[in-house]
Amino acid sequence: MLLFQKRFHAGLRDGSVTLTFRRWKKPLVRPAGRYRCHPIGVLEVDALAQVTVAEISAEDARRSGFASKAELLAYMLEAAPEPLPPEATVYRVELHYGGDGDRVETALEASLSEDARRELEKAVAKLDSSEPWTLRTLLLIREHPRVAASKLAPHFDLPTPEFKARVVKLKKLGLTQSFEVGYEVSPRGHAWLTVAEPPKRAKAKVRPPKAGRP
Repeated sequence: MLLFQKRFHAGLRDGSVTLTFRRWKKPLVRPAGRYRCHPIGVLEVDALAQVTVAEISAEDARRSGFASKAELLAYMLEAAPEPLPPEATVYRVELHYGGDGDRVETALEASLSEDARRELEKAVAKLDSSEPWTLRTLLLIREHPRVAASKLAPHFDLPTPEFKARVVKLKKLGLTQSFEVGYEVSPRGHAWLTVAEPPKRAKAKVRPPKAGRP
């Protein structure tokens, strides 16, 4: 993920914010990469460079959503109090808004109407027609949120690309959400699990035999 405070979200959406400076120890994004920015969707990185504080211009500050370079530097000092002398290096990230990505709006719905439940039952039954995998996949993601697909795929003895393709099908139904690393069951997915997950059976209590009986 690439995090921004709420005050920058409108500018990211309308294209007035196309630059950010980060005090990373190492680059956490790459050019052409797509990164989720909750809750607005996806940001696409156009360029990445390491620059000195002295090289940051007033125009750079404006493109970052600040009125001046001084305001930008003050903001960066709030995030990390270490000094920012002119020779200090920071990462300059050029980016643009990539839309709401592959997020399905219904994924955020925490309850299911009767019609939605019936539609999901039909869609999931179709996915499970040759092999029942949807419930097991959702339960695995619920148990291991934000874990890389490469670590989840072996649970199914599947190649990582094939596992990812399955999760994409669940995502299109609004049952999962993707992150820069791994997945989570969406609010809609949790609502579906209350319907699809078998109830836990209570263990039978073994009563001791009555006196006089073998």
